[in-house]
Amino acid sequence: MFLEKILQLRRQLPIPAPEQLARWQEQALAAPPTRGFAQALRSGPRPRIIAEFKRASPSKGVLSGNLQPAEQAQAYEAGGAVAMSVLTEEAYFQGCAADLQAARAACSLPVIRKDFLLHDWEIVQSRCWGADAVLLIAAALPVARLERMLELCQNFDLDALVEVHTEQEARTVAPLKPALVGINNRDLESFKVELEVTRRLLPLLPEGCVKVSESGFENSAQLAAFPEVDAFLIGETLVRTQDPRRCLRELRLGGLEKE
Repeated sequence: MFLEKILQLRRQLPIPAPEQLARWQEQALAAPPTRGFAQALRSGPRPRIIAEFKRASPSKGVLSGNLQPAEQAQAYEAGGAVAMSVLTEEAYFQGCAADLQAARAACSLPVIRKDFLLHDWEIVQSRCWGADAVLLIAAALPVARLERMLELCQNFDLDALVEVHTEQEARTVAPLKPALVGINNRDLESFKVELEVTRRLLPLLPEGCVKVSESGFENSAQLAAFPEVDAFLIGETLVRTQDPRRCLRELRLGGLEKE
């Protein structure tokens, strides 16, 4: 099972030394304000797109052999993305901290660290790396642990996108009233993608939260079919294209290339 395999790897991460944790906490608390990931998803013309940078995926293998995070970030910003997502998971997605840092330095978009975070110290680490937000996956985190990590995000000025995949997960996280909830249309075990997952789960999300739909979007008609969604996270479509700027504009403008 993919999820259990990747969580097993995450559980085996070495705990940073106390001195390292102390340095991270000091650095995180002194860091400049974040760029406002949640606010970016609430404002701007629809459809709002979180454009993702990832080199590989467990279901498709290597997606693009020559991706450069800085160039991709600039293209995403020029194409009208409101935010950016960067994979930092190494084993299955070939990501790293340097990708996040290079992408963020090359644009003015808020950037979310997308990974399978399990530990308190990873929240502080994310802030030190320059992330404006982190992904917290409900399937990977017991409710008490999720609540604790949400609290830490608030303490360190990070937005948190809580990801759900099933009706049960949506019902479980609703009492926590997360400000941002992402519905992943991709099953984490079979990797099957169904956009109807978003339609089923939308009514279960907390009132007033920012609603994000993730995975499976390839054209503007699909985006238009979900007017209730505040933002869409799109990765594979954008990393496979030769012209991510144009692809983004076509997604946003229904194929009409306007300046």
